[in-house]
This record gives sequence, C-alpha cells and structure tokens, in this order.
Amino acid sequence: MLSESNNPRDIMNEVSRTHHAIQSLDKAVSSLEMELAVERARSGGGAVSSVGPQKAFVVIGINTAFSSKKRRDSLRETWVPRGEKLRRLEKEKGIVIRFVIGRSGTAAGGGALDRAVDSEEAENKDFLRLDHVEGYHELSSKTRIYFTTAVATWDADFYVKVDDDVHLNLGMLTSRLAKYRTRPRVYVGCMKSGPVLSQKGVKYHEPEYWKFGDEGNKYFRHATGQIYAISKDLAAYISINQPILHRFANEDVSLGAWLIGLEVEHVDDRSMCCATPPDCEWKKRAGNVCVASFDWSCSGVCKSVDRMKHIHKACGEGQGAVWSVAT
Repeated sequence: MLSESNNPRDIMNEVSRTHHAIQSLDKAVSSLEMELAVERARSGGGAVSSVGPQKAFVVIGINTAFSSKKRRDSLRETWVPRGEKLRRLEKEKGIVIRFVIGRSGTAAGGGALDRAVDSEEAENKDFLRLDHVEGYHELSSKTRIYFTTAVATWDADFYVKVDDDVHLNLGMLTSRLAKYRTRPRVYVGCMKSGPVLSQKGVKYHEPEYWKFGDEGNKYFRHATGQIYAISKDLAAYISINQPILHRFANEDVSLGAWLIGLEVEHVDDRSMCCATPPDCEWKKRAGNVCVASFDWSCSGVCKSVDRMKHIHKACGEGQGAVWSVAT
C-alpha cells in the first residue's frame, strides 16, 4: 500500500499546483518584459519613468464614427453607464469604457464633425480621441493606433475592441476575462476562418489575396471583428511594433496576422457572438447569459438604434451584475 506522500492523488495535486505556479511565473515574466519595453518606448529609449499610466482591469474601446451619434446614444441608454456611474465603474471595478474615434480629414481638425464630437465629449466624457484620420478603409490603422493609445493611457490586464452596434453584457465579459488573468498572451473572441475574396467590387475584398495561397483558400483562424479581447502583453507588442505591422484590407484579419506567428493562446468563446433574440433570450433563460449579441447578416445588430433597448431588456444580465464580479 502506498504511503500518504506517495498517493497518486496527492502526486497529481502537487503536479497541478506546480503547473499553475509555472503558468503564473510565465505570465509575470512576460508582463514584466512587455512593461519594460513599453516604458522604454514611451521614454524614447531613455530612462524609465516612475510615473506610469492609470491601472485598470479592462479597457473597452467602442469603435465608432462621426455619423454614429444615434448608435452611441443607444448604447448610453442600455449597457454603457453614464456620468458618475461610468466614473465609479472605472474607479471601483477597473472597467474603463470609451468610444474610440479619430479626426476628420479637415485641415487642423477644426471641421464641423470634429466640433460636434468635441461637444459630445464635453457633455459625456466618454471618448478616446486618436491621432488618426477616420475612414472605413482605415480600420486596420485605427486598430493599431487604438491599442497603442490605450496602452499609453491605461495599464490594464485586458484591452477589448467592440463595435458600436453590438450588445454587450459587462459582467459576463469581465468574469470571462478574469479566468485568463494568470495566463500570458491571450487572444479571446469568436474564432473564424472565412474565404479570401479575390474578386474586386465585393464586400471584404482582399487586394493581397495572393499572399494567402491559391484562389479559394481561407484565412488563418482569427477572431471576428465585432468584438475581441487581447491581454496586456499582446497589446504592448502591438504598441511597440505598430510602425511595422502590416495592414490587410480587413481589420480582424490584420489583428489575426499580427498575432499568428507569436506564442499566443487563441480562445474561441462562442458566448461573444450570440445572435439577437430569440437566441440570446433563450440562452439567458437557460442560465447561459451571453457576453455579446449581434446579427451576422448585418455584421452587428441590424437597425441597432431602434432595437438595442429591446435586446438589452431581453438579453441583458441586469444592472447589478457587473458589480458582483471579482476583478
């Protein structure tokens, strides 16, 4: 008979504890290396400053455009807190939420579009302005600049990009991400591998289709662009290397390309791409509240301005859910 110290169950428990300790150490070393590299980049290669960016658990950047004020308001009326509630969420839970937008093409940024957003920002204080000229075909550039700006502004465990026509449950997102807090280099989203479209004039046409092999090939696995999250070390990697990161036509493909050659854990989380009611409503009733909901046919919630309140009522987790999540 085995002694207690040689009991197979005790041995397996010890192996499990050792494995967890190694994972935590790997995460710590990776984070320290990236933090040092980011600080050096911020200081232009000089001495590292003792004053760093604000600490946070997650930064949620909502991609938006000048023409999307009604979409932004529909989110402020549903899952995006306003005013003091937004500040409290940031201070007490480390959850930062900002609408992400660049500048118009007007010289010196003094155009009517920029002034309208400046006015909206003065009222709501929920924007992150980028040094970037807005344009649909510039989404890959905007994504690079978003992560670079966010890393310079907040020291967060995770950075999320979500579109302004997606319904999001903050508590579910936070609890999902918290599971991966001790793991290095995590990339979370609904992973897909769609066809590389070589035909000109079609939506999502890829001018550099030839780089992906023979005609009819599919892209490598990557998270769909409506919503995804990356850990601190990956956001720092993008920040440090953003001048030389190649941009493909589609933003989600670009992000996947930046990460595909790294030691990255791809997490395929299907709760981040639920369909709108009745799908997300049925799942909620079954106890499986979705992280995010949208319509694949519209690459977001179809007619989101008109439908967001209904979706929030049917599929929302409840106002108090995010406050009960440990961060």
